[in-house]
Amino acid sequence: MSKTGQARVLTPEQFAYLLNVIQEHRHPQKNTALVQISFKLGLRVQEIALLQIKDVAELGPETTDQRSFRLKEILALPAAYTKGADALKRSKSTYQRRRISFSIHDFDQLVRRIETMAKAGAEINPEDFYPEVKKHRGKSRDLPLSDSVLRTALEAYLRLRLAKDPTLKKTSPLFLTQKGVPYSPNTLQEHLALMQRQWAGIERASSHSGRRTLMTNIIHEQKKSVKVAQKIAGHVSASTTLIYEEPPEESLKETLHSVGFTFIG
Repeated sequence: MSKTGQARVLTPEQFAYLLNVIQEHRHPQKNTALVQISFKLGLRVQEIALLQIKDVAELGPETTDQRSFRLKEILALPAAYTKGADALKRSKSTYQRRRISFSIHDFDQLVRRIETMAKAGAEINPEDFYPEVKKHRGKSRDLPLSDSVLRTALEAYLRLRLAKDPTLKKTSPLFLTQKGVPYSPNTLQEHLALMQRQWAGIERASSHSGRRTLMTNIIHEQKKSVKVAQKIAGHVSASTTLIYEEPPEESLKETLHSVGFTFIG
């Protein structure tokens, strides 16, 4: 079952309107590329914020003229960018436990160990018996940059970036804020929501709408297997991807629109 309050899955008409509205605001090339990456590759907001130029393009040598570049065929997303990989190094130094769990075998061994220590008169500190915290590791994935509209958007944006600063390094952040600094995930999350909700007037749309829209399209419209969607999404477990098997909102709307009884007077 899907979670309540999930990000809006956009219809093709809403997505097209969003792209048109972006052209009426500042930085249309950057914002178009941001939206295309979100909706065509399904990247998480942290993954987009961490992208570097080298992830999507090979840069030519620095010259006094327009610096050249070649868009890559595949975006090789490093594991360090992905969810749970702590790529931003912002995890807490201490972990505040709320609950712990043991297997029956481990619990039996733990009880025997505590009994032995108690008989020996040793000091017993509960924290010494907590199981180790399982650290979530990121999952790398290769995403083909095959969509022509996505490639056009990236090329237009990179051409503009290099025209403004031909000295860009391959490790430079792909996207910068209006202040010229790299996006934090929170800032990018707010920006993507701003474009969809305020600029395009799409209720309940968020930075996760691109990812949900892509997964829903793969499963429901293209009728691909959950394994394909799981690979693209970078989910460790297929059960996470199964959330997207819920029918999109438009399907529910169409069904409810025609389900009423017709009374003949």
